[in-house]
Amino acid sequence: MYLGAIEAGGTKFVCAVGDREGNVHERVTFPTTTPDETMRHVIDFFSQYELEAIGIGTFGPVDLNKNSATYGYITSTPKPHWANFNFVGEMKKYFNVPIGFDTDVNAAALGEQLWGAAQGKNSCIYMTVGTGIGVGAIVEGRLLHGLLHPEMGHILVRRHPNDAFAGSCPFHGDCLEGMASGPAIEKRWGKKGIELAERSDVWELEAFYLGQAIAHYILILSPEKVIVGGGVMKQLQLLPNVRRHVIECLNGYVQHEAILQHIDDYIVLPGLGDNAGICGALALAKQALDE
Repeated sequence: MYLGAIEAGGTKFVCAVGDREGNVHERVTFPTTTPDETMRHVIDFFSQYELEAIGIGTFGPVDLNKNSATYGYITSTPKPHWANFNFVGEMKKYFNVPIGFDTDVNAAALGEQLWGAAQGKNSCIYMTVGTGIGVGAIVEGRLLHGLLHPEMGHILVRRHPNDAFAGSCPFHGDCLEGMASGPAIEKRWGKKGIELAERSDVWELEAFYLGQAIAHYILILSPEKVIVGGGVMKQLQLLPNVRRHVIECLNGYVQHEAILQHIDDYIVLPGLGDNAGICGALALAKQALDE
């Protein structure tokens, strides 16, 4: 018997089967196209296995309220064809097993708490910086939900005094995602981030915005561990600058040794590496089975 896992991204889907210890046994990846075509690949893959439970970590926005008529839906996404898609309902047509459902970043936070960089911690945040910016959170041992779910990638940030870029977010312009996501980097500088690796000014400006945001999250949620992943964070010169800007923003106000003396161990890359998302979906499946 296996646990099934779906990491549903706006560009690609990753499906896997694994076990309760977070080990991935088989996986497949395919492009995110229309729901009909994409879900056909999903169903075909999982139909090969005997499953105990399935976990879904997905792009959003999504409805996580189990008392809602649209629980399990991807709701108002700008992703073509996917708005108001009944994700959990579609899976239940084919698999009569418990299904865990959450945002992709909440799933990754859970995976990191169980098997990655936040093991043994009662709280953490997982931030992904890539095509968009999203943040998942575990607070007092539980995934953070509320009116909807956290959308911390869209907080408003203080503009750098030398930055005239208007921002790329279609909703807010110069919110965090509009200023610091992968597409924002490309739109501001005219090149993809991977082509700008040697430009220290690019990554200093990026760290200014990410460090400011993480300082906000520390002040609001007080996480015991901050984990930062996503494609943009593969620029290894970025993380030390982010840590420095966090310290500058907090300016000694948060008097804790994790920040003042051990920030290299406090703000870290994912312990699960590129498997944070898919292992997070396995963690959602395990949680659904346990409940």
